[in-house]
Amino acid sequence: MKQLLTLCLLLGSLAAPLHAQQPSATARSMAKQGLVDIHELAPDIPVSLMYARADNFTGKVLYKDLKEAYLHPKAAKALAKAQQILKKSHPELTLKVYDAARPMHIQQIMWNVVAGTPKNIYVSNPKNGGGMHNYGMAVDLTLADAKGDSIPMGTLIDHLGPAAHIDKEALLVQKKVISAEAKRNRELLRSVMKQAGFKPLRTEWWHFNLISRAQAKAYYKPIK
Repeated sequence: MKQLLTLCLLLGSLAAPLHAQQPSATARSMAKQGLVDIHELAPDIPVSLMYARADNFTGKVLYKDLKEAYLHPKAAKALAKAQQILKKSHPELTLKVYDAARPMHIQQIMWNVVAGTPKNIYVSNPKNGGGMHNYGMAVDLTLADAKGDSIPMGTLIDHLGPAAHIDKEALLVQKKVISAEAKRNRELLRSVMKQAGFKPLRTEWWHFNLISRAQAKAYYKPIK
């Protein structure tokens, strides 16, 4: 009897961690919609979802139960390719993901924060179909060192302002808004992502789309 009790306790202790690792409701919903956890294809990319914390432009925790980064399989495959390209030229660096697939109801919360303000140019309106995050076809990311610490990019991710724009970076350096090092790091990130098939966003150095808005609306469904 004592041996049986010991065995039950042992099995229980083994089962608890396994249960704790079960995907959240949001993660399960994304998987059902055909999205994949990027760690299935690129397990070495650090993930730190900025909307799972309150230190983002909304000042709120938007992802209540999500810690993983999900993408459409095509985007996840392209992201894994980008990581491989980066590692070949800069083995001491890694991509680091801050946001990926985003349900449309989260997009609505974000839009409500900027609606009617000059900041609304930085957030896609759900009424217009949302943005590429809402199709799992966009990723927000930076470069990090071997410890997973972000390297200088001139601004924090989620900085809504001209200092985050990529079209006048030389002027930003000239005016000492960002450093020459930050400009080089941004250029490296763009080079790697472009080689993998992504396209940069003019107003956010950290944002990359795999396809266009027209393609997304024509061939894919937004994430619920």
